[in-house]
Amino acid sequence: MKKLIVIVLVLPLMVQAQDVLEAARKKIEAGNFKAAKADLTKVLETSSRNKVAFMLRGRANMGLNDYYGAIGDFNFALEIDSTYAEALNYRGESKINLGDDEAALRDLTKAIKFNPRYADAYTNRGFAYYNVEDLQSAYFDFSKALELGPPDADKYFNRGLVKAELGEFVSAIDDYTKAIEYDKTDANLYNYRGVAYYNTTNFDKAIADYNEAIKLDSKDPYKFENRALAKTANKDLKGALEDYNKALQLDSEDPETFNLRGVLKHTMDDYEGAIADYTKAIELDGTNPTYYDNRALSKTEKENYAGAVEDYTVSIELYPSDPETYFQRGLVKLLMNNNYDGCLDLKRADEMGLPDAKATIKKKCK
Repeated sequence: MKKLIVIVLVLPLMVQAQDVLEAARKKIEAGNFKAAKADLTKVLETSSRNKVAFMLRGRANMGLNDYYGAIGDFNFALEIDSTYAEALNYRGESKINLGDDEAALRDLTKAIKFNPRYADAYTNRGFAYYNVEDLQSAYFDFSKALELGPPDADKYFNRGLVKAELGEFVSAIDDYTKAIEYDKTDANLYNYRGVAYYNTTNFDKAIADYNEAIKLDSKDPYKFENRALAKTANKDLKGALEDYNKALQLDSEDPETFNLRGVLKHTMDDYEGAIADYTKAIELDGTNPTYYDNRALSKTEKENYAGAVEDYTVSIELYPSDPETYFQRGLVKLLMNNNYDGCLDLKRADEMGLPDAKATIKKKCK
């Protein structure tokens, strides 16, 4: 009878714990992480060897951005069962969020070893490989996640992104298109496909995708900036300028947008406007030599040769291994009739391997 009484008492507790775990899982899926964590903590107070409770509480901690706490819970789960693939997967994902991709790779590889059909583990390992710039391995893992399924917009987008990084833009377009079939409301999918079209010089399709991206999300300055680049390539300079203006209305602290608008204004022969934009870019980021090079070019067009030399000199101080900057500074010095110093710069460019320098030295330097 005593044994029978024990069984009768334990079984309801086990059923109750399972109910709480299932309820906690649903709360996690609904984003109610704090309540799920509280419920799971109560379970663990009475069942300290429940690996599922530790795993779920770890997921709740992840939702609360407490990745160290999450890893602690996954550690407890893995002490109970070292082959627990789900705990290994989520511990790897937590390590990715903490920037420890190498350790994440070890966890995720183990998760896949113990569950070779674990699609989420392949996806997470793909992210870790991407972060350590092993793009071929990331490509394999994202492809494997798609093979295991179920296919969705995120899986196609992940693989498309890696293909684009590998320069396989046509194939990336195929994946972005599949992603859009699954989710036509994600502005970023159109934006990234637009970038891929741009890189295949299909500027009309790129612009069409940027139009759709902006229709879905008109608050992102980079989408306007991307469309401006495509419009510039399509010779719609006025439209490009309008897009750069809009991008800067949305974010007036991005030096690269000022630089790109400056390049456009220079192309439109608005050298004063270009100089003003390059100056703003330099105010926001005085460590980028390209901004000084570009401003020097516009100053040269305005015959402000001394100012151009100053900018090229700063550029060389920031990045002394670019022969093109020495070459351009040499040409400006020649325009100032400073032939000796100009020819020294041209010689330096030639010594650094710039192809055009030698012919210019023969022509300009006696």
